[in-house]
Amino acid sequence: MTDTVAAVDLGASSGRVMVGHVGPHTLELEEAYRFANDPVTLPDGLHWDVLRLYHDIVEGLRRAARLSPTLSSVGVDGWGVDYGLIDRDGRLLGNPYHYRDGRTAAGMERVHEAVPRERLYAVTGTQIMPINTVYQLAAALGTVELEAADALLLIPDLIGYWLAGGVHAEATNASTTGLFDPVAGSWALDLVRGLGLPAAILPRLVHAGDPLGAIRPQVIADTGLSRDAVLTAVGSHDTASAVVGVPAEDERFAYISCGTWALVGVELDAPIRGKASQQANFTNERGVDGRIRYLRNVMGLWLLQESVRTWEREGGPVDFAQLLAAAAELPRGGSVVDVDDPGFLPPGDMPARIAAHCRATDQPVPSSRPAFARCILDSLAGAFARAIADARRLSGLDIAAIHIVGGGSRNELLCQLTADTCGLPVVAGPVEATALGNVLVQARARGLIGGDLATLRSVVRATQPLRRYEPSPRAPTPAT
Repeated sequence: MTDTVAAVDLGASSGRVMVGHVGPHTLELEEAYRFANDPVTLPDGLHWDVLRLYHDIVEGLRRAARLSPTLSSVGVDGWGVDYGLIDRDGRLLGNPYHYRDGRTAAGMERVHEAVPRERLYAVTGTQIMPINTVYQLAAALGTVELEAADALLLIPDLIGYWLAGGVHAEATNASTTGLFDPVAGSWALDLVRGLGLPAAILPRLVHAGDPLGAIRPQVIADTGLSRDAVLTAVGSHDTASAVVGVPAEDERFAYISCGTWALVGVELDAPIRGKASQQANFTNERGVDGRIRYLRNVMGLWLLQESVRTWEREGGPVDFAQLLAAAAELPRGGSVVDVDDPGFLPPGDMPARIAAHCRATDQPVPSSRPAFARCILDSLAGAFARAIADARRLSGLDIAAIHIVGGGSRNELLCQLTADTCGLPVVAGPVEATALGNVLVQARARGLIGGDLATLRSVVRATQPLRRYEPSPRAPTPAT
């Protein structure tokens, strides 16, 4: 039996609604609608334009319904940590803040004054990053919005609330907040209360595959979806869905879910929360079927994306393919930067910051746009190699191959540099791993396909185009 479901897949720079045609030997995606996801700077800080985002999602579902009038289910995934607050009447209390907003520095100070970093990590296993929900909430203490809040909804859960009602938090995304115990699989309520944060606003937890109810009648009327269409929980953190879509043949793999951010890690049975793991700044996030995504956030293609935006503001469109081709012609051994330097986190003139970083580290400043691109990609490959080496050391997993999924899998230079720097084969693709993982979990919940994660991945492997990159002989490792 083959049927259709819709994946709403929200990234930090764009979103998409995809129709998935799924059966025991079928896995096809059809793009219904793709749209930009641009933040907005207001006098009080950087926000997501979540109302525009919802408008585009509804438009995408309208187009999906035209492509497949019998579409039976919708699943929503997106980025982690950010949230909207709703009051007791279900009204949104302001546009959600963007994780790159600078207010979180004050939140970090408040949290670490109350609870040492070591204790925080021992409970949550979450890497220390200023973007984490725990710091955002601490920064919001005393605000009118937080005082009036009845529930905190992470972005995919907020979209799901508008589509189908129901106040809940899907576990894979809840595990990114710094408020979650990955062993118990529940909110770390003692920690939350100890930080003086409002535990009552944390909703009940649901899990990938859970039915979340019928689509609201108004949404049915606005989109033309079938009146029988339902909302189904998926791995609502986009990386959780992407890892489902990794076409691995066994468990000896590392993954790089590469887009604006790069999530670099392995999949484990249980979290690792010791001192060495904390020092390596690895995070333990829930995956689909109770697995643990043991990973490190790397700044990802953000540096290149923001550089291109800067150049386009200065002088018109940039031919991205031509830029990468020119970068590939440059010799190895150029300047590299620490892609995770906090100075690279905010939006702005990225080439100027890279130049300043090179000067501060006594390295030549890249002399051209291709040289800047090569510097970024060499630096990313080095960061990937360090993260994978740490994951192997800390987990004891004998990694046989690296899977790069997401938009970065199309970047041939980055894939080859990663293979060279890590000394391991890289399997690139699928590009739409997140949407595929979203679709597969819905399909399994609907009875269209059966099996465990290995079975779902075998369908990806059998149906999606992949490309393999072998390490170049005697490839030198970029400087760290």
